[in-house]
Amino acid sequence: MNLRRPHDRDETVTLLFGVHAHQPVGNFPEVIAEAHLRCYRPFLQTLHRHPQFRFSVHFSGWLLAELTRRYPEDMALLGEMVARGQTELFGGGDCEPVLAAIPARDRSGQIAALSERLHRQFGQRPRGAWLTERVWEATVVPELADNGIDYVTVDDYHFLCTGLGKTELDGYYTTEENGRSLDLFPISEALRYRLPFSPAPEAIAHLEELALCGQQAAVYFDDIEKFGIWPETYEWVYERGWLEQFIVGILASPLIRTATYADYHGANKTRGIVYLPTTSYSEMNEWTLPNAAAETYAALLSREKASGQIEAHRPFIRGGIWRNFFSRYPESNWMHKRMLALSTRLAGIPAAASDATLRQYLYRAQANDAYWHGLFGGLYLPHLRRTVYNQLLQLEAALDGLGPRPALARSDLDHDGHDELFLRGPDVQAVIREDGLASVIELDAYPMRHNFGDTLRRSREHYHGKLNQAQATAAEANAPAEGISSAHERVAFKHLITADDMLPDDAPGAMFIDHSVDGDGRRTLIDRYQAYGDGAFSYAAEGWQVNKIFALAAQRIVASYRFLGTTPAVFECEINLAMPSCDSFSGRYILADGSIPCGFGQPLEIAAMSEVTLDDRELKGRVVVRASRPLTLSAAPLHTVSQSEAGFEKIMQAACLRLSWTPLPGEEQNISLELIADGA
Repeated sequence: MNLRRPHDRDETVTLLFGVHAHQPVGNFPEVIAEAHLRCYRPFLQTLHRHPQFRFSVHFSGWLLAELTRRYPEDMALLGEMVARGQTELFGGGDCEPVLAAIPARDRSGQIAALSERLHRQFGQRPRGAWLTERVWEATVVPELADNGIDYVTVDDYHFLCTGLGKTELDGYYTTEENGRSLDLFPISEALRYRLPFSPAPEAIAHLEELALCGQQAAVYFDDIEKFGIWPETYEWVYERGWLEQFIVGILASPLIRTATYADYHGANKTRGIVYLPTTSYSEMNEWTLPNAAAETYAALLSREKASGQIEAHRPFIRGGIWRNFFSRYPESNWMHKRMLALSTRLAGIPAAASDATLRQYLYRAQANDAYWHGLFGGLYLPHLRRTVYNQLLQLEAALDGLGPRPALARSDLDHDGHDELFLRGPDVQAVIREDGLASVIELDAYPMRHNFGDTLRRSREHYHGKLNQAQATAAEANAPAEGISSAHERVAFKHLITADDMLPDDAPGAMFIDHSVDGDGRRTLIDRYQAYGDGAFSYAAEGWQVNKIFALAAQRIVASYRFLGTTPAVFECEINLAMPSCDSFSGRYILADGSIPCGFGQPLEIAAMSEVTLDDRELKGRVVVRASRPLTLSAAPLHTVSQSEAGFEKIMQAACLRLSWTPLPGEEQNISLELIADGA
C-alpha cells in the first residue's frame, strides 16, 4: 500500500466505531435494569450530545424489545440519532444465535426477523450484520446475502490466519459462497483492548498514529457492556469522563474522522477476495478446548509471548472452534440436538399451522448464551439453560397438539453412540439414556415448562489453576499502571472456593444414578447396566444382581429396583433435581408431617424417609419423592465453579438427593418422582 506523507493533515484515518448490545434471552429483569442504568442509557445520552460523532450499533432483537417496552424514552434517543444520520443499525440473528450452529432455514428466519424489527421501529433496514461471538463459517454467507446483508464484521485474527498482514487490514474484503458474495470488515484487536481501558488521550494518540502511518480505516466493533457494565468501567467511562473525553478528542483531531460502516462501504472499493478459516476471536479458541488441550494451548501462547514471537506466530496457533463446545459439554450437545430436532418438526408442519408464536419459541431457544462457556458464555448459568428448555417445551407441547408423538420412541439423538428412550405421557416426558448408567437425563413437566434433569456436572476447567493465587490479592494482581483492567486480564473472586469445590464428577448430574456401598463405606458407581427391554435394565455383580425398570404413570416416573442374591451392604440411588429456586428462600423441603427442615441450599439428613416434597415457589410447582419403604435421605446442593467477567463464582446447579438402603434378596424398592404444578 502507499504510505501517506507523515504530516499531511489533509489525510485522515476513518474511525468505524461500532458497539454490540445484547442480554441473554430470559436474563433476570434486575440485570437488564442495572445494565440499562450503568451502560445503555448513559452511552446513548452521551452520544446523543455529539451529533457529529458517527457510529454503528447492534441491538439483539430480544433486548431491543425489552428496552423499548421498559425504557421507551432512551430508545427514542436512538431513533433520533438514526433519523439524523448519525447512527447506523446493524442486523443479525433476532435472538442472537450462532448462525453457523442453526439450520439454514432458521438463519434466514432470524436475520429477516431482526431486519423487519429494525425497519418497523426505526425506518431503517440494516445493510451490515453482527455475527454472534464473531463465529465465522462460510456456510452463513448465502443466508446473509439473500436477506439483504452486504457486510459483516469479524476479527482481524480471522484475516491474519489467511496470511494477510496487519497493514493490509484497513478496509474491507469480499468473500463468496455458493455464488453469493459478502463483504468483511476486520475488527482491530489492538482497538478492542484499548477501548475503553487505556486513557482517552492514549487511545486518540494511537488512532492519530495510524493516520500518520497511512492507514485508511480503524475498525472497531465490540460489546457495549465494556462501557459501564464490566468491573470498574462505569466509574471510568462516565464518572471519570472517559467516553466524553474520547468523543471530544476524536472530533477535535484533524487526523481522525468518524463514519458509519454504511458510509465507508459506499465510498470505498473492496480490497479484494478473501476466504477465511472457520474460527472466532482468539480467546474463544482457547475456551472451547478441553481442559488438557486448553492448558497446552495457554502454555504455548505464554512461551510465544515470552520469546517475543507471538505476533508473528499467532495466526498459526489456532486452538479450537466454537462447535467444540458440543463435544466438550454433553449437556450443551443434548440441548442443541433437542433444538435441531424440534426445528425439523416445526419445518415439517403445514404452513397454515406454523404461526409466529411457534417460530418465536424456536428462535428464543437458539439464543447462543446457554450453549457455551468461557468468560461470557452462560452454560454454567441455570436460568439461561432453563429459558432454552422453557421455549423448547412450549414448542414441543404445541407441536404435539398438532401431531401427537408415540408414547415410546428410541433414537441416538445426540450422536454419542447410545440410544435414548423417550417415554411420553400427557403431561410428563422422561428421557432415559441406554448406556451403562441407565439414568434419566431429562424429565419434563409440560404444565410447568420445566426440565428437572437440566443439571450441569462439575468438570475440570483449565482456569481452575488460577485459583491457586491468593484470593486476597488476586483482584488487583493484573491492574495496569494506568487505565483499568480488561475482564480478560482480571483475576477476582465472588465466592470463597476450595479445592473440594473443583473436584470433577464421575457421572453426569442425572437422575437415578446408582452406587453400591460395601461394608467399609467404599462407593462404587454402577455403570454397566444392560438394557433388556423398553426402560428395563439389569446389572450383575459377583453374587448379586439388580433389575431396574422405569415406567411413567400420569404425572409420575417410577423406578423399580429388584435385588437377587447376596446384596451389597448398602445400595444408593442419586437423584439430581434442577430446581429454579436453587439456594434462594423460595425453595424448601417439606416433610410428610408438613414440617419444613431447610431450603435446597442447606444439607438435609433423614434416617428413615418415605416421602419428601421439594417445593419451589419460583417454579410454582413441586416434586414429591416417595419410596415404597423407609430409606435414608442425604441431600445437599450441587455447586459448580466457573468464571465470569466479575470473577470466579460458585453456582448451585441442583438439589442432589442420595437415597440409600440395605436391600434384601428378592426385595423390590420403588422410588417415584411426582411432578405437580400448583393448582393442578
